[in-house]
Amino acid sequence: MQTREPFDALFGKKKVIIGMVHLQALPGAPRYANNMSAVIDAALKDAEALEQGGVEGIMIENFFDAPFFKDHVPPETVAAMTRVITILRQKTKLPLGVNVLRNDGISALAIAAACEAQFVRINIVSWAMLADQGIIEGRAAEIARYRKMLGANVLIFTDCLTKHAEPLAPMQMEWVALDTWERGGADALVISGKATGYATDLGDVIAARKGAPDAPLLIGSGVNVENVHDFLPTVDGVLVGTSLKVDGHVENPVDVTRVRAIVDKVRGFVE
Repeated sequence: MQTREPFDALFGKKKVIIGMVHLQALPGAPRYANNMSAVIDAALKDAEALEQGGVEGIMIENFFDAPFFKDHVPPETVAAMTRVITILRQKTKLPLGVNVLRNDGISALAIAAACEAQFVRINIVSWAMLADQGIIEGRAAEIARYRKMLGANVLIFTDCLTKHAEPLAPMQMEWVALDTWERGGADALVISGKATGYATDLGDVIAARKGAPDAPLLIGSGVNVENVHDFLPTVDGVLVGTSLKVDGHVENPVDVTRVRAIVDKVRGFVE
């Protein structure tokens, strides 16, 4: 039986704000600029701005490595992410998360365990989705067993009907959330819009809450200072990336003023 106790133990019983560090392109990726020092410096500056702005956690992902491998990234990606996250771990006491795009949950868990990160995001743990990488199938059984084998105290966040993808057949969010929570081994569920930066549908959020009323529930895309209050009555927190960047453009660095604005908005929320 799944329980929300691990999530509450990590973040406390409050509305959680997790900021994104979108890593610059890493070695092997088409856009890599042959400068790991620049990758590290940019990640450190974004993490510092997020922490100064007041977030409760930071999620790191290889965002600019597109086009992505479907479910197994090469060793140079794992090595580069491990190097960056090791340095970030030394600079902050905030909980850190790892997302290895597109859907390499095994590598994400390995990196998190090695770097003492506290959680991972795996876009598809249960069910299957049609994405630009092809058909991506959930690997809940392998993921759960691999975490057990590692002995890693790492929480698994996973999306329900993830962004940048479509289900292979009509699927009801309520039942996807229920199965992902009860049978997929997730510690928190993430609900997103169609793509990075696109607003999440409130109807999907309400359906997911109905399906998995006991699960920690997070918004995974499109959150900004104007709409965050719409979601807070239903969810436990938000993952925020694009709207925290300078001028709201995902390619730009994190703007600490934007971080503080959304943190203040969430802190001011009263149920």
